[in-house]
Amino acid sequence: MIRHIVFFTVKAAVDVETVRSGLMALGRIPHSRHFEVTVNRKVDLYANDIDIVVYAEFDDDAALDAFKAHPLYEATTRAVRPLRELRFSADVLATVSETVSA
Repeated sequence: MIRHIVFFTVKAAVDVETVRSGLMALGRIPHSRHFEVTVNRKVDLYANDIDIVVYAEFDDDAALDAFKAHPLYEATTRAVRPLRELRFSADVLATVSETVSA
């Protein structure tokens, strides 16, 4: 399983909800087993720069690649890019024994 985690900063605070709702469109793309977009609570003692977090889980690299190749992914990127400042992404390989069910 791959955990796809993306952190965004937004240029203007008034655009945080616009970016969040725009990124929510990615949840309509098939291929992910789990997808969510959340606004950072900004309660860390040392750094609260990140505004939005995208978290998705994929069965394998092929599923993640198919997600990124979907036309809605490109359309969402075009819509959100002008409003965001920074984007940090990490794709973490997780084994079944590392996952915790709720």
